[in-house]
Amino acid sequence: MTEILALLQTIAPLLEKRTFRQMSQVIFGMLVISGRITMLGLSRWTEKGGSYRTIQRFYHSVLPWKAIHWMFFQKRHFNPEHTYIAAGDEVVTGKAGDETFGVDHFFRASNSRSFQGSQFFVFRQ
Repeated sequence: MTEILALLQTIAPLLEKRTFRQMSQVIFGMLVISGRITMLGLSRWTEKGGSYRTIQRFYHSVLPWKAIHWMFFQKRHFNPEHTYIAAGDEVVTGKAGDETFGVDHFFRASNSRSFQGSQFFVFRQ
């Protein structure tokens, strides 16, 4: 587990120290937790410094995700002798509720109806 947390040192220059410590606590909690992953559950499985309020603060902070992904790719995977192709994968998952960010109606061709859900788009190497 410490090996995974050591990988975070790659992106440390992009984050504030406080945000970096919070991210480390959240990731550690996600690696050791069993069952459903909630903010309360994460706070129970983290070590000192991973209170419920700390987890909340982390999830409400704005992170430079593009820069984080790019830095991690450059430091861990990039080889100038290789050619890379970026491919995108879009997934729509059902989600109930009106308060969740990104909830909208999407068309499902398999049953010719729309449904309420969230859309995720991921680039893969």
